[in-house]
Amino acid sequence: MASLLYQSIEQLSREKHIAPEIIVSAVEDAVLVASRKFFKGTEELRAKFNKETGNVDVFAVKVVVEEVTSPGKEITLPEARKTDPKAEIGSELSFPKPTEQLGRIAAQTAKQVIFQKVREAERDTIFKEYNNRVGELLHCAVKRNEGPDLIMELGRTEACLPKREQSKLEAYNVGDRVRVVIRAVERMAKGPQVVVSRADPMLVQRLFEVEVPEIYDGTVQIKCLAREAGDRTKIAVMSRDRDVDAVGACVGMKGMRVQSIIRELRGEKIDIIQFNDETAVFAQKALSPAKVSRVQIIDPLGKRLEVIVEDSQLSLAIGKKGQNVRLASKLLGWSIDIKSEEEKRREIEAQMEELTAPGTSLGELPGIGPKTREKLVVAGISTIEQLADAKPEQLLEIAGIGEKMVEKIWVAVRSYFEGVEAEEAAAAAQATSAAPKPEATPPEESVPAAEPPAQPAIADAEAAELEATPVETEAEVAAAATPGASQPGEELPAEAEPSPQAEQPRADTPAETAEANEPAAAAEVAEQERPDR
Repeated sequence: MASLLYQSIEQLSREKHIAPEIIVSAVEDAVLVASRKFFKGTEELRAKFNKETGNVDVFAVKVVVEEVTSPGKEITLPEARKTDPKAEIGSELSFPKPTEQLGRIAAQTAKQVIFQKVREAERDTIFKEYNNRVGELLHCAVKRNEGPDLIMELGRTEACLPKREQSKLEAYNVGDRVRVVIRAVERMAKGPQVVVSRADPMLVQRLFEVEVPEIYDGTVQIKCLAREAGDRTKIAVMSRDRDVDAVGACVGMKGMRVQSIIRELRGEKIDIIQFNDETAVFAQKALSPAKVSRVQIIDPLGKRLEVIVEDSQLSLAIGKKGQNVRLASKLLGWSIDIKSEEEKRREIEAQMEELTAPGTSLGELPGIGPKTREKLVVAGISTIEQLADAKPEQLLEIAGIGEKMVEKIWVAVRSYFEGVEAEEAAAAAQATSAAPKPEATPPEESVPAAEPPAQPAIADAEAAELEATPVETEAEVAAAATPGASQPGEELPAEAEPSPQAEQPRADTPAETAEANEPAAAAEVAEQERPDR
């Protein structure tokens, strides 16, 4: 019959889910540590638990040797045969040590050691249990808040739901029951830390396995999944049975199955896509709801795709803040470049212009020999512009061209383009200097009006008479100056009479008035000086 101590050990092992042997080993280690502190010797001590009596026996172990070098650990053969006649060289003998003398301090030490060993064993058990369950769906309750993180109750242990693993559409209160997926199990100083998640894509996959029987039994397979928690999830499915529609099985009758998952995820949008082995076809479906015109694989090794859509579908294909194309890229595992039809057309036109643009022959490049030019032409480089665009790695791949030759080529190309730039700059400067310069217009200056010439001194009577005399026309002045012409006061011939319109006075400027008065005054003086007929 087992002792009372051993029965207590079995009960503790059931509560802590620890094997009884682990607790027995902890008890033996505890008594051994207490014995070493009590005896304080150099002997090698060993402890053994007795299930029947419930006692822990302590023994001092010594090795049988021919010559003793360490009295606490070794014993000679004659002395050993006094205890055990069958003792031989190299065998071990056990000498019991009294444990009744262990006092309160030794018992307290043993208690601490037992607690520590049991706690470590419990932590190891929890770590092994949950470490093998990573990715499993669990039901748990919110126990408390620790800052932005939540502590979840898992039964035997607690789990942490960090802020980064929470959906932005969700808010939790203490006591709420939620479904989470185990993200990781980490070893911490206080014990294993189980990290659960509500934002991991595995949560959506596990929810589909629960809600869709065809996925649970393997008829429908989830090939890949991309998720941005709280916004949108894209999931690609494929059926192994021709009679089963993979997308329809996931959606359910009137969308009941997928709506149940959407409610669990607090309204997160889910796109269910039919998987296809052809990358181009799969890319068109992954970018839904946008309609794709065509897909072109640019780099199979680097996994790059170019997707062309109509101009009206470009914003829909990219999605809000690039979300649609980002999820499609994660789903495919390829980099996706989306372009509109107009953008692609301009790109093709630019490429055609570059192809049709004339280039400079390699023969005009100084510093490069004819053999090197032939090697470059064979490699597809026939112009200086193509040579300038080539990378050093591409040139090194050409047979017969080494690093020194590549350096020489780059020096020659650089010198050539520097010379071209210098010529263009000189031509521009020459054209600027040859252009006629506009004449500078002097600033306008105000010119004072011309003053009439000073009049000769005339008597006051003559001046008054002149003022009273009306201004004569040019014709009258000319007639007065010509001999035999009509004198003032004579009648003119009928044909020479001025028209009434011409007799009308007109307003003259001061300068014109001065010019007109000068000949009139001169004629009047001449008339006075003429002898009377």
